[in-house]
Amino acid sequence: MLYGAISGAPVPETDWVALVRAIAAGDQVALHSLYERSHRLVFTLILRMTFSRQAAEELTLEVFHEVWRRAYRYDPSDGTVLGWLMKQARFRALARLGAEPGKKYEFEAERRALHTALDTLTPEERQVIEAAFFCELTQVEVAIRLKKPLATITARLQSGLHKLREALAEGEKSP
Repeated sequence: MLYGAISGAPVPETDWVALVRAIAAGDQVALHSLYERSHRLVFTLILRMTFSRQAAEELTLEVFHEVWRRAYRYDPSDGTVLGWLMKQARFRALARLGAEPGKKYEFEAERRALHTALDTLTPEERQVIEAAFFCELTQVEVAIRLKKPLATITARLQSGLHKLREALAEGEKSP
């Protein structure tokens, strides 16, 4: 039994189960009541797992959205309502944590591929591309900065971009 959110009195498990059954029957007031009684616990668990208030807020809402959609699946013989909620919260937090390392891995792979591609450039091509893209200069501004003819800058930029496209395309083909 857990203490009620307002009264502080113990709430029997049968009352929790009755809320879930009412939610399964489409009772929005029951969902609100369940949320009011348990959202702080769900939020706290997710926050402690993700260390992100934003993620905890988003995932807490997802948990209760899932409760609304799948309350009919709850079986009291599988455990308490709060245990069921916490299992959903834990699952969602773990899924979010798993997705974040995946994104970091993809970013790191892309960074390595770009560095490898940049290594295919001559120093002159690299200098022009860095000035144009990283300093956000036009070809004319690059020509002025590097004190080179515009035609030379254009040729180096085109040649360098062609090499980068080829190197990045080749990198996508290799495992």
